Amino acid sequence: MWVTYSCTAALTPTAVALGNFDGFHLGHRQVVQPILNRSIRENSGQISATVSAPQRDLGQPGPNNNENLVFEPETRREFDPADSLVLAHWGKNSDVGLSQTRTEDNEIPGWNSDGAVRFYGTVVTFDPHPQEFFTGQAKKLLTPLAEKIELLEAIGVEQLVLLPFDRELAALTAQEFVEEILVGQLQASRISVGMDFRFGRGRTGTAVDLQAIASNYGIDVTLVGLHTCGSGERISSSVIRESLASGDLQRANQLLGRPYSLVGPIVRGQQLGRTIGFPTANIQLPPSKFLPRFGVYAVRVSIEDGDGVFPDESSSYKWENPKSLMLGESLDVSLVNGVMNVGCRPTVDGQQPTVEVHLLDWSGDLYGKTLSVSLVEFLRPEQKFPSLEALKTQIQADCDVARSVLL
Repeated sequence: MWVTYSCTAALTPTAVALGNFDGFHLGHRQVVQPILNRSIRENSGQISATVSAPQRDLGQPGPNNNENLVFEPETRREFDPADSLVLAHWGKNSDVGLSQTRTEDNEIPGWNSDGAVRFYGTVVTFDPHPQEFFTGQAKKLLTPLAEKIELLEAIGVEQLVLLPFDRELAALTAQEFVEEILVGQLQASRISVGMDFRFGRGRTGTAVDLQAIASNYGIDVTLVGLHTCGSGERISSSVIRESLASGDLQRANQLLGRPYSLVGPIVRGQQLGRTIGFPTANIQLPPSKFLPRFGVYAVRVSIEDGDGVFPDESSSYKWENPKSLMLGESLDVSLVNGVMNVGCRPTVDGQQPTVEVHLLDWSGDLYGKTLSVSLVEFLRPEQKFPSLEALKTQIQADCDVARSVLL
């Protein structure tokens, strides 16, 4: 999948899904679906699903002669160390997290072998999040960039364009945004947005406005209605954050369509758990990652054994596991039940939040590996114990409850 901060470096023409997509929940997936695996037959106007999920080949140039496609230096944002470690899987031939797609050998770039015009299924989003730009306050994200890339590639998105959200972009009117960005630079042939999408200076442009403006250029715009879960509740990133913050994990996972996950490399901690018989793995998360309510969780953990990051396979949603949808990739993943603590560890006078996982009935060396921890059930809030012995007793009880939950 191509990942770029520059529209001039994007693969074109495109079919665009437009939005913030933080969390990539079930509603977001419906917005992205219309731009996947599609091409338009020349002079027929018919849509045909002829482009499959792309083969990944990091050793060969991509289509349209973009063999040197990299992040533009003047627009590239700074990555924190945790992001860089997780993104290493994606960019062996580029400076930061860029992977490639290529056409089959018998295809002409921009065309499919059956004569259909090839449009690159592209997600266009903003970095930083517009809310962060306008408030000046860092926004915690449900899916930092590495996780977002993983989920998007899983369902067949071929390209991610991150528009640097700055004063210049914020000043564009709705008309200018469509003409300059979507038409002029991305050569969009099809656009998909949610009905609640707002854009342009002062957020004055609506999804209906986008449809009207784009129609002047012959661009088809799909307006995706607001989605609700089985209980009739609207699916939104804000509601998911509220649910996670309150410990209502069942509600959050239902709206996401998958377990909420924490992904990161293992780093050395104080190793206090070893002294009381419960060794834990300390996970380094991107600073921008949204943390759920402090407390103890029953979790399922996937352990990276190769050089990629692989989410939990335990969900019934096949698309949750990116590796299951990548052609030519093997699943080198082990799944382990566990107990996770998120918080400041008040019993030992901890000051900063940490994420620690104890793997049930498992032993081995985790240093140098990356864990993807899927949160299954919130067991109890964080609390301070009078002694390490009391803490040890409670951890044993937590493990017993987690085993019963994860059976």
